[in-house]
Amino acid sequence: MPTPITELLRRVSAGDREAEHELIEQVYPDLHAMAKWQFRLENPQHTLQPTALVNEVYLKLMGDSTAEWKDRAHFFAVASRAMRQILIDHARRVCSAKRGGRACNIPLDNCFPITEDRCMDLLILDEALTSLEKINPRLVQVVVYRYFGDMTEDEIAEALGISARTVKRDWNFARAWLRERLSK
Repeated sequence: MPTPITELLRRVSAGDREAEHELIEQVYPDLHAMAKWQFRLENPQHTLQPTALVNEVYLKLMGDSTAEWKDRAHFFAVASRAMRQILIDHARRVCSAKRGGRACNIPLDNCFPITEDRCMDLLILDEALTSLEKINPRLVQVVVYRYFGDMTEDEIAEALGISARTVKRDWNFARAWLRERLSK
């Protein structure tokens, strides 16, 4: 039996505008929690705020009229990827050469705070994820869903159609690979 969000997503995919309004009421708290998690260690003066991030993510997701939403897990997996892309685009703008961009080495640990003072960190992480994606795309999905989407192992497993144990192994491998890559 589909969840209420899954049913709303199906109606939205079919073009039901009323379902879109109901959907935002249902998913907004979860999207906002994901965004707040991203900003938990940020400078309060950060130019992008969680609410703005949620709005951009939602507009990006609903702006794709060809989207075929499978279920709640699929929606939040895509939302995680959209959040990553928006944050990376924001970091690129902030760190562009005309704004005094700079390079630096970064450590990767369980908590990877990105502040405007360290905006290059996110760009370096994105480059490393792009390299890892060439080796194993699923590892990158696990990192994106876990880091950018704050999804649990069970949620990631559902979204990817794999076991939670596989997610845990992938997460551990990806962290070790990224730690090695980022320490150079």
